[in-house]
Amino acid sequence: MKSEAKLETIAAEKMAGATVHILPALAWDKVLVKTRALVPEAFNSERRILNLIGRSWQEPGYDRPYKTPNDGTMLGALPFISYEIARNAVQSAASEQLEWVRVDLDERRRRVQQCLEEMKLNREILIALLMWEIGKPLKIAEADVDRCISGVEWYIAKIEGMLGDRKPLGMVSNIASWNYPLSALFHAVLVQVLAGNSAIIKTPTDGGLYALTVSAAFARRAGLPVSLVSGPGGDLSRALVSDPMVSCLSFIGGKETGNAIAERMEMRGVPYMLEMEGINAYGVWEFSNWPELEKQIKKGFEYGKQRCTAYVRFVVQRKLFPRFLDTYFKVVKSLRYGHPVAASGAAEGPPAFDFGPLISPGKAAELHADVNEAMQRGATCLFEGQFDESCFVAGQDRSAYFAPVALLNIPKHCTLYHLEPFGPVDSFLVVDRMDELIHEMNVSNGSLVSSIACDDAALVTKIAAQLRSYKVGINVARSRGDRDETFGGLGQSWKGCFVGGRLLVEAVTRGSGPEEQPFGNFSEYTRLPDQR
Repeated sequence: MKSEAKLETIAAEKMAGATVHILPALAWDKVLVKTRALVPEAFNSERRILNLIGRSWQEPGYDRPYKTPNDGTMLGALPFISYEIARNAVQSAASEQLEWVRVDLDERRRRVQQCLEEMKLNREILIALLMWEIGKPLKIAEADVDRCISGVEWYIAKIEGMLGDRKPLGMVSNIASWNYPLSALFHAVLVQVLAGNSAIIKTPTDGGLYALTVSAAFARRAGLPVSLVSGPGGDLSRALVSDPMVSCLSFIGGKETGNAIAERMEMRGVPYMLEMEGINAYGVWEFSNWPELEKQIKKGFEYGKQRCTAYVRFVVQRKLFPRFLDTYFKVVKSLRYGHPVAASGAAEGPPAFDFGPLISPGKAAELHADVNEAMQRGATCLFEGQFDESCFVAGQDRSAYFAPVALLNIPKHCTLYHLEPFGPVDSFLVVDRMDELIHEMNVSNGSLVSSIACDDAALVTKIAAQLRSYKVGINVARSRGDRDETFGGLGQSWKGCFVGGRLLVEAVTRGSGPEEQPFGNFSEYTRLPDQR
């Protein structure tokens, strides 16, 4: 048993953060050296990272500073290019597809598998890059890499049956957010290429530059027609969205931008898949299994709710609200968050944090402003988390970190009532009637997922049928899913073709028969997933 003096010393060190340090094996300078050695072709003689245009790494462009949200360390610079260069990149990618479409399916499968084998061999460096670039804790970074690899391997095994006599569309343009650069973005790109298309990727400005560069280098070494470019959204969108050589667009981003893109795609008759924001709600009505709900709430905080399927709105029956709060507080008080690549004392690996920083100091400041607005206008703060000094390096920049907050009764004229926070800010609404529950869960006129916790099987089915969500969970949380599980959204949360499994292949190919309408959300009369 430790002596009292020893315990006091440990406590003092913990408070001062004196024993917290960056793990030597994960220090950024070491990670960067390994990255340059692994894909030297992606850097010029001045060690500046390049764009992948056509078949070669070129165009360092002009530098945009690139920092980690972990502690403000400068990671390098994004190689921003102009519209003219981006347009050349689009045309080069489109011309490559004319050759690629003549490569038989077995050879395409072999080359995609070769890319995956390189990713497997270099899994650790990809994980380290994700931990630095977008602040993912170890387990979440591991999942991003592993889900990409295993997911694409599933398609390699299934692609022949999914394709049949379908033909590729041409060149697919990919614009996505930063949060899942491998398991969402690069995964989709490899399936697009496997189906016979060429692909061009816009590097997310906020994160994923190095992880995508390494992955794209592996793809190019395997002979896959993949291009990767960086630049300001306005300039690159003119090329990656509006250029006539774009045969299909895959987009993940905001509702305003997505709706404008959908109009352009419709006018040109170009297929598209546009994933946009929506408030995913969890309703609690006539329910009693609190231990199970506790597990779901806990898992929901992974990566600080920086996910399109995060549940951030809880609508709870009034008589159950005290029990719900007991369950919620138990979870939120147990959460650990801090520097993803720092550890205390003699620890050899990073801690098992639930999440690290938000993607940027700007996003953290935005959330602080939104929470303050809600409270000034009448919301009640029921929980506000505090930083644990033992989870941070002494003196580090913590401007991108945001402790969990839970708000009750956010007024309807506040930002957080209508828009998803994309961070660890939850809102609670207490209701007395079932129609209130349904109304408040449908506040964003469409979402990707929603769930109901309810003991009455007949009643929960009735509630679920009235929710404007692509996926509805009954006593379970829903997620994007993998492999043959489809994904999409209803209302304003999604536009265009649904994806996942066979639908992802169909979204980037066309049949040989009469003109077909892809399965997706193109109007208010879209078929529901179970009607397919």
